[in-house]
Formats: sequence, C-alpha cells, structure tokens
Amino acid sequence: MGDHKEQSLRVGAAVRRRRRALDLTLAVVAERSGLSVPFLSQVENDRARPSRSSLEKVADALRTTAVELLAAADPACSVDVVRADGTEPAPEPRVRSLVRGHHQMHASEFTGDHDAGREFQYRNDQLMYVADGAVEIEAEGRAYRLGRGDTLYLTGGVRHRWRATVPDTRVVVVAVAEHIEAVRDRPGR
Repeated sequence: MGDHKEQSLRVGAAVRRRRRALDLTLAVVAERSGLSVPFLSQVENDRARPSRSSLEKVADALRTTAVELLAAADPACSVDVVRADGTEPAPEPRVRSLVRGHHQMHASEFTGDHDAGREFQYRNDQLMYVADGAVEIEAEGRAYRLGRGDTLYLTGGVRHRWRATVPDTRVVVVAVAEHIEAVRDRPGR
C-alpha cells in the first residue's frame, strides 16, 4: 500500500527525447556509443531493453547519465517506497535506483564491482557511502580507501573512478540531479 506501481521502465522515450533535444540523429548516437542504429531504434521504440553497459554508452553519447535517463523514464511520485528486491547477492555487478522518477536528487546502490576503468564526472555534488565491503576511489590525483560506514563527498565537476576491493561490496551514491543548476563558481576553478 502506498508503493509506486511496479512497471517496466520505458527508457526508450527518455532516450528519444534527450536525443531530439540535442538535435542528434540515431547515426550520430550510434557512432558516439559504438552501438548499432537498428539496436538504438529498437531501444527508442521500447522493443529492446538495453543492458546497464549499453545504457551507460547511450547516456555518455547523449552527454547525460544512465541514472538521468532512467529517472526521465519513470513518473515522479511525491511519496515513493523502493523495496529491496529480496534476492541473494548477485554474482555479477548490478545497480539499483533508490529514488525513482525525475526528482531533484538521485540515489543508486551499486553491488559488486563495475568497470573500474570508467571515469565519472557529475555536474553536481555527490556523496558516496560504503554500506558493505570496501572501495578505492581515485579523485584529483589521490586514492582514497573506504570501508563499511565510510563516506566520500565529491564536489560537482570532480573527475573520479572507483572500484570495489572486496567481494559483495555495496556502495550508495546520492547526488543532486543533473538537471538542477546547483553548480556555483568555486574558488580556484
């Protein structure tokens, strides 16, 4: 009762809206993402559901994030409960959105490892919280080792990458949404 209705996300419409807002063709997005035009067309028409990796490639090509595309695909609710899925820890990495819909804040839970070579840079500030396990985060030329219960705050615009250093690591990332103008000129930048 009071839970957001379970429905499959229709990310295709969000991808199409973003692509058109940038005045890009499917061919340009295909070239930028390394994915095929037919596959992107199927995604936009909700006939194919992209993997997490493919969605990240599409998001990068559209100069946004996978979280933003998923948020744009999900209707916002003023009160929403996101239930734990109740499954055992997956042997492969996964990401779960903790805030659904197009809101001013996004939160995601990362379980396991992911592409440690992938660099992130978000427009707005974010907080990383290690719920279980341990991670190593590289930011501004330094490495930070975090364990269970530790947090790391990153100012918007800071390039960083991270990796889990123990199995079954869970990291919660909370960030100001990309569509919010929260960035101010900071000294030294």
